[in-house]
Amino acid sequence: MDKTGIIYSQRYLLHKTGKGHPESPRRLKAAMRGIEESRLLEDERCILIEPQAASPSDLQLVHSSCYIRMIKELCKKGGGTLDDETETVVSRESFTVACLAAGGAIKAVRLVMEGTLRNAFVLSRPPGHHAISNHAFGFCIFNNVALAAKHLIDKFLLKRILILDLDAHHGNGTQEIFYDTDKVLYISLHEDPSEFPRSGFIHEVGEGKGLGYTVNVPLPFGTTDPTYWKTIKAIVMPIIQQYRPEFILVSAGFDGYFRDNIGELSLSAHIYPKVFQAVINLAHAFSRDRMVSVLEGGYHYRFMRKIIPRIISLMAGVEAKIRDVRPPFNMEAHKMTEKIIEEIKETHSRFWTL
Repeated sequence: MDKTGIIYSQRYLLHKTGKGHPESPRRLKAAMRGIEESRLLEDERCILIEPQAASPSDLQLVHSSCYIRMIKELCKKGGGTLDDETETVVSRESFTVACLAAGGAIKAVRLVMEGTLRNAFVLSRPPGHHAISNHAFGFCIFNNVALAAKHLIDKFLLKRILILDLDAHHGNGTQEIFYDTDKVLYISLHEDPSEFPRSGFIHEVGEGKGLGYTVNVPLPFGTTDPTYWKTIKAIVMPIIQQYRPEFILVSAGFDGYFRDNIGELSLSAHIYPKVFQAVINLAHAFSRDRMVSVLEGGYHYRFMRKIIPRIISLMAGVEAKIRDVRPPFNMEAHKMTEKIIEEIKETHSRFWTL
């Protein structure tokens, strides 16, 4: 079926993080309002799909049974704090919602692999890319995109899966989970990770069979659209073209937007459709169009209302426009990035032709 699935449930709003917490239900409410305003759901190329909760055996593809049980018991007691450093909290409903978020990503890749959907956008919360096998971190409980990748490996026997992480922050959890395998190429573009999450540096390239299959692009604070696009062309696209992925997963974070209070990049609304169109083209060239985007960060509600429908429109082949101002070009960040690109080329020239 030549349709784009939008995986969403009202139950995603039941995960409560507390007053003033950036990872709020308002994120999805804003996105869904934008989708309704854009009339995407009236287009025959799009279909709204209710997710199913991940089972314990699904979760154990990535997470330890002890960790899963701990989350479940804490939520039964009414919730609490999982990680003080990053204000990762759960409420009574959070275990159920987190299972539904993980299950949404798993269902999306299954429907794409079965040919029911061409591609899909998983509009879920809580996000996942900071979660490791036995620890919650950075608002994340279960690693949704990692679970989707493991499902593709274990259930569909795929051997080359790309995870492209576009969140403003390095996906430390995803990197750790796949650090020693060549079945997943993990590429992350993110802001300087020195303060958070303290991983995602250029020298982190994988180990064992995974050597060369972790590619980190740490960008200076204040990086603007032209500089971001330059790294995509110089590093990201050549490596993906050589890897020839069988399936593309995108950790779709939108907190690199220049008005987002959580991220420190200075990207406009214009760069995201440009990058996603490039990924869609790569999926068409190498992956039989098989692509699933899974929501990660993005905490500026008006931007979420605008950007999510635009990205889904692209994935569905529906015409849509977006308006936004562009932050002033940051020459200092651009010059720093040129040096970073050369360092990445030097580091990864052992593994890829750059």
